[in-house]
Amino acid sequence: MTYEFLLCEIEENVAVVTINRPPVNPLNTVVFQELSTLFDVLDADDEVRAIILTGSGEKAFVAGADINEMASLDLVGVNKMNKVSRTVFSKIEQTTKPVIAALNGLALGGGLELALACDLRISSDRAKFAFPEVGLGIIPGGGGTQRLQKIVGQGIAKELLYFGDMFDANRALELRIVNKVVPAEEVLGAAKEWAKKLAQKPPVALQMVKTAVNVGGNTDLESGLIIESTCFGNAFSTQDRIEGLQAFVEKRKPVYTGR
Repeated sequence: MTYEFLLCEIEENVAVVTINRPPVNPLNTVVFQELSTLFDVLDADDEVRAIILTGSGEKAFVAGADINEMASLDLVGVNKMNKVSRTVFSKIEQTTKPVIAALNGLALGGGLELALACDLRISSDRAKFAFPEVGLGIIPGGGGTQRLQKIVGQGIAKELLYFGDMFDANRALELRIVNKVVPAEEVLGAAKEWAKKLAQKPPVALQMVKTAVNVGGNTDLESGLIIESTCFGNAFSTQDRIEGLQAFVEKRKPVYTGR
């Protein structure tokens, strides 16, 4: 399948998805729809065990939503666009495979919201971040107010959301918004290194970890422990669990099949 604004390459069980609307890769309705379709395809593909999401060029990962499109919409239209964005960000967050954002440049507004929906984030040392929406008379509508505070806490989240100031990759690392900062030319390579390592791990176990963390993190401790126990049982019932334990005893590298 071909896409107007997305590129996708699959190699060694890793899919690299590139948002291709240079120079700054803004998000519009078509991009949202294409991301939704492509992530359905990748999630259903057993050959894909990890996904990297990045932007084309060196200037931006995603420099926000397409303001030209938003400015032309009335309340009904913008609510439809907002629903599409929230849906696809949640789909990315709930994808059964690990998703790594390779932040090759600006991640602003909706671009930062998109990054926060991914499991892991590797940033260029030249990347810049911000939630500038309040300065435009609006607020983040793709989950930014909710996902951000779960990472940095309410106080810092309000600071970043109220003022909308730009901050650099080192600040993003300090706030744990990103997991790692590397030189600009190494961003995609670093993401591929992580993705290839994840692709060698048992897929069901990774899926169960993701479910336990994502779902359990939105509930109370006792409910979270029940979710964890259920996920533990699901992972324990797999053939990969047998292979993993047997390989450990035999002192060899396990070969996981996703079964």
